[in-house]
Amino acid sequence: MRQPSHQRAAVLRAVWPKRLPRRLFYFFCAKAIRLWLFVFCHWRVSGRRHFPRRGGVILAPNHTSYLDPPVAAVAVDRQVFFMAKSELFEVALLGPLIHALGAFPVRRGVADRAALRQAEQILRGGEPVMVFPEGTRSQDGRLTPAELGIAMLALRTGAPVVPMGVDGTDRALARHSFIIRPAGIRIRIGPALTFDDLRGDGPLRRETAQAAARRITAALADLLPRWRAATWHRTARGG
Repeated sequence: MRQPSHQRAAVLRAVWPKRLPRRLFYFFCAKAIRLWLFVFCHWRVSGRRHFPRRGGVILAPNHTSYLDPPVAAVAVDRQVFFMAKSELFEVALLGPLIHALGAFPVRRGVADRAALRQAEQILRGGEPVMVFPEGTRSQDGRLTPAELGIAMLALRTGAPVVPMGVDGTDRALARHSFIIRPAGIRIRIGPALTFDDLRGDGPLRRETAQAAARRITAALADLLPRWRAATWHRTARGG
C-alpha cells in the first residue's frame, strides 16, 4: 500500500497545507504533554516497539475519557492524525487548535463517508491515523465491541491496526468533570493486526468487517486490566 514519495506528498498537501509548520507545532505540543503526563500522572508506556516507524497505520485505543486522544497520540513517536466529533470544530479556539494538531471532523451517529475517505487519504499517504474502535467513550470504563468503521478502513486500505490499551485516563478526567486530577496512567501497545486472510478481490462484505472488528476488540481486551475487559470476555464466550 506504500506509494512513491511524491504521490504521498501530494496527497498530504491536499489534506493539510503548510504541513511543516503544523508538524513542528505538533511535536512541540507532544513534548509538553508528555512532560506534564510524566510529572502529574506517573505516565508509563510499554510496547512502543510494536508501532511501525513508517507507513500508513491505524492506531486503535480504547476510549473512556476526553483525555484519551492526546494521551494516546503522544504515546508513539510519530505524528498521529485523528478523527474528532464535528461539534468540537465549532468551539472557538479549540476547533482551530485541534485542526492544527491533525484532527479532522467526523459526524457521530451516521456513516460519515467523507471522514472515512479523508482517513483513507492519510493512510495511503503513509501516515498514522487514530481511530477509537468503540466509536465513543465507554459509559462505565469497560470495553465495548468495536464498530465496523475501523474494520472497513483497515480492510479497504490494507493498513495494519495497532491496538492500544489505555488505563487511568477516566480517573484523571472523569466523565462530566472539567477538573484533571493526578492519577496513574498506563499505556500498553500491542502487536499490529493485519487482515490479509480476510481481504479478497470481491466487494467488502459485512460479515468480513464483523470478523475483523472482533479481532480488534479481542486484541484490546488482552491489553486492559481484567475488570475493563470482563464484559467483552463474557460476550465472546457467549456468557
